[in-house]
Amino acid sequence: MKAVIIQQAGGPEHLHIGEWPTPTPASHELLVRVHTTAANRADTLQRKGFYPPPPGASPILGLEMAGEVVSFGPACSRFEIGQRVCGLLAGGGHAEYVVIHEELAIPIPDVMTYEEAAAIPEVFLTAYQALDLLGQFKAGENLLIHAGASGVGTAAIQLAREMGASDILITASAPKHELCRSLGANVCIDYKQQDFAKEIDVHTNGRGVNLIIDFIAAPYLNQNLSSLAMEGRMILLALMGGTRPEDLNMAPILRKRLQIIGSTLRARALDYKIDLTRRFTDFAWPRFQNGSLRAVIDRVVSWEDISEAHRAMEANENAGKIVLRVRA
Repeated sequence: MKAVIIQQAGGPEHLHIGEWPTPTPASHELLVRVHTTAANRADTLQRKGFYPPPPGASPILGLEMAGEVVSFGPACSRFEIGQRVCGLLAGGGHAEYVVIHEELAIPIPDVMTYEEAAAIPEVFLTAYQALDLLGQFKAGENLLIHAGASGVGTAAIQLAREMGASDILITASAPKHELCRSLGANVCIDYKQQDFAKEIDVHTNGRGVNLIIDFIAAPYLNQNLSSLAMEGRMILLALMGGTRPEDLNMAPILRKRLQIIGSTLRARALDYKIDLTRRFTDFAWPRFQNGSLRAVIDRVVSWEDISEAHRAMEANENAGKIVLRVRA
């Protein structure tokens, strides 16, 4: 089969489509012919050599896919040949074929295109994990979502709205505020021009927010601690701004009884991912089918343009997902 190959660690120019052995499904796995996949920040880190796949996972890029089942292992019973599925992967999505455990595969409803289906698994499962399993978010609470126009950000806005958030505050550059408002954000802060901690203090009358979903890390840590309400929670999902904060004031952690939880999803145990997938689909799939939730797609490009997709993502050009079409 053909797959996206990393010739050597480094820039996007080191990506090309080459030959790779077609995977064989294990006992509980489906073999899926990939129609669409999507680019993610994790892919850019792996390309640079900073985020290797977990043991046993495919070294090929791609953390999600949408396609059709072409065969399956002897213990599979949930899907039929030709059935359309999408799902979260630990790797391997940027290829013509991929294997996925049948309990991680999600049937694609008739109302959903392959492009829409590929834009959902990684960002929505990550956002749902942050809100529900880790953040214990409840109806009536408020939250701050950094990088609100990113894939995970746009998913988190919609999920928080459906969970009954009282206020959804986001940070994003000003041109992306309209998109965030259309999804449910009611306070949009331009991180390039405004101090988000001061804006939150004013908007909440000094009370702060119950939950923060953050990807920036070190440069935002002091402001995040200042912005959290009593017994607030912060879910840290990435380290885009670095790992070493300057002049860290830890006093708010004790004074406000704060929780700081870090998590990645890729290396989680299979049972955890199965439970997360079931909980997410129970909550979200009916909402996708009735239009309450939607995939947010910035652009759809051929997977032959994978290098340009990486460049666009690293330049923060996209608002929502960059979907890659594998099959025309």
